[in-house]
Amino acid sequence: MSAKALPDVVDAETWQRHLDELRVREKAATRELDAIAAQRRRMPMVEMPDYTLEGEAGPVRLAEIFDGKSQLIVYNHMWFPGKDWQCPGCTGFTSQFTRQEFLDAYDARFVIVTQGPIDEALAYKRRVGNKLPWYSTADSPFGADVDAPPGGGFAVNVFLRDGDTVYRTWHTGSRGVEQLGHTFGLIDTLPYGRQEEWQDVPEGWPQSPTYSRWPGSKEIAAWYGSEE
Repeated sequence: MSAKALPDVVDAETWQRHLDELRVREKAATRELDAIAAQRRRMPMVEMPDYTLEGEAGPVRLAEIFDGKSQLIVYNHMWFPGKDWQCPGCTGFTSQFTRQEFLDAYDARFVIVTQGPIDEALAYKRRVGNKLPWYSTADSPFGADVDAPPGGGFAVNVFLRDGDTVYRTWHTGSRGVEQLGHTFGLIDTLPYGRQEEWQDVPEGWPQSPTYSRWPGSKEIAAWYGSEE
């Protein structure tokens, strides 16, 4: 591949000076993220109704989805009825999480909830090789009540369980979700970044239409899943 442009070539001392200047901003951003997390830990919470969703083994109460843990992260996966391939952004984001055992030490679990019927949802999970537990809110208002209604967008919601009572503690959507994955964190370290038209880049840097470099759901299935 022949690049359209290259960064300036400088001596090691000049390079280190530029890195040191950037590090000041990176450390400031890290401290700000720490402060945001501290504020998040001080958020109040709201009690949730006793929802019943559908899991692989049948109906399951929201409190049971915690699987004995006290904390639960839910990714609300977009669903388009009758479509063979569901949202590529949701499919790609959730494909990053192949192991969640590390959450055991934090008394937490991570699952996917979608508006799709459970049989269709589980078939899609297998097709694309997703490793997270899936549940359906097709027959429950749960999705709509946590800002992920039928035909609506994706979201991340976090819950805390006290006995059989469940509380909603946090929510994010849109670009707030991308902060929780590793994909863009890695790509943003590259000299050419995401190569999307909206990004601030030097003149001549390669750029493409937004989303055009993202893998489609069919590609993800070819990489990780099993065709049925």
